[in-house]
Amino acid sequence: MKNRLAISFATAAVLLCGAGASASPVCEPDNTSVKISDKYLKTKRPDEKSRLFHSKAVEAKIAEVKKMLTNPQLAWMFENCFPNTIDTTVHYRKGKDGKNDTFVYTGDIHAMWLRDSGAQVWPYLQLVNEDPELKAMVEGVIRRQLKCINLDPYANAFNDGPTGGDWQSDMTDMIPEVHERKWEIDSLCYPLRLAYEYWKVTGDASIFDDEWLAAVENIYNTFIDQQRKDDKGKYRFQRRTERALDTLNNNGWGAPVSGCGLIVSSFRPSDDATTFQYLVPSNFFAVTSLRKAAEILETVNGTKELAGKCSALATEVEDALKKYATYNHPEFGTIYAFEVDGFGNKHLMDDANVPSLLAMPYLGDVAVNDPIYQNTRRFVWSESNPYFFKGKAGEGIGGPHIGYDMAWPMSIMMKAFTSTDDEEIKDCLRMLMATDAGTGFMHESFNVDNPDDFTREWFAWQNTLFGELILKLVNEGKIGLLNSL
Repeated sequence: MKNRLAISFATAAVLLCGAGASASPVCEPDNTSVKISDKYLKTKRPDEKSRLFHSKAVEAKIAEVKKMLTNPQLAWMFENCFPNTIDTTVHYRKGKDGKNDTFVYTGDIHAMWLRDSGAQVWPYLQLVNEDPELKAMVEGVIRRQLKCINLDPYANAFNDGPTGGDWQSDMTDMIPEVHERKWEIDSLCYPLRLAYEYWKVTGDASIFDDEWLAAVENIYNTFIDQQRKDDKGKYRFQRRTERALDTLNNNGWGAPVSGCGLIVSSFRPSDDATTFQYLVPSNFFAVTSLRKAAEILETVNGTKELAGKCSALATEVEDALKKYATYNHPEFGTIYAFEVDGFGNKHLMDDANVPSLLAMPYLGDVAVNDPIYQNTRRFVWSESNPYFFKGKAGEGIGGPHIGYDMAWPMSIMMKAFTSTDDEEIKDCLRMLMATDAGTGFMHESFNVDNPDDFTREWFAWQNTLFGELILKLVNEGKIGLLNSL
């Protein structure tokens, strides 16, 4: 997701497990002299004293699921991956106002992405009613996200305080609390998704206070501004860089758009610049997120005017998607384009990072049996998608962020999450288990011909997402499927 050089597991082991290895969250390379059955008995989690956050409910769920699973590698990987976010990235405390406050690292970058943090703690929501401390931690994430949005709704990543950082020289309106200021629609959608689900699971409406109301106003106003109907909007961005996708053309405004009602996303969830700025999966995400915000505003806050504006904007974007977001493909039929500009130009591809075309049912943005989605699903998991890679070790969707032949495990997980075919799900799980490079963890990407060539030794979102997938299958009663691997 962030810029990374592909490194082999052997190299990563040297980097992370040399001097000071005890500080690393993942620092045990394979010992080939150890029997394979013995290897799976030893957890790869940090020792208990080094874990950043402890949850009785998470520990109980790990123990429960491990007892169900007969495949030792799968049980080992679940134990390693599911708690990785709370073990290694969660910094929970009380804020100056006495309320819960949780700052979540994305992993090997010590900044908080609105997208990543919302996705990282999402799988724990199903356990919060069993663990008051876990509930408080998730509440703290939501409160921190709302404060970040009110600092700068165009930013994608934040520092833990006004510390500045590597990107303060970017040619945009930077403040020292902001780590990076790449405008991405999904950065404002993930906090709405998390807050809504937290409310539905717990019934706790205390988070919907003045900070919440200010954040929703900022989200709505930012979306309206980035429809760019009458002008270019408030946001522009340039960076001095050798990577074309780390900056915007046209003096920082990006490619022209028509003002058709869709919302501009200058950058993708991969933090790469869009080619055409109406990013289709992120616009779908905006529709469902605005409707969730409207429901809360009307039911909890009683602010019918703002609720009505959010609902009206959601409908406008939805109508524009119906008009501009599809393409009649000669092989796959009507599919969703990845990006459009409202002038008739369409970019046909998919990127692994979520939101993606493949992941839209996972986020609840389209029905899994929607015929246009099913056509799109076949397209993106084929060589007609320029960022679908297939090799000797595995296959999946990648993207220009890492480049050729590097598939993201996240795409394989999204294929499993959106599948209604047990054999397809098993194929996905086998591939995930076969491409971990012996580490017991997920990575950002792996070479489809050599999984020892991977990026990001420590990527908590993908780790926890793997745990979420296993838990989903357990909750659906698919123990037989898991134990057939």
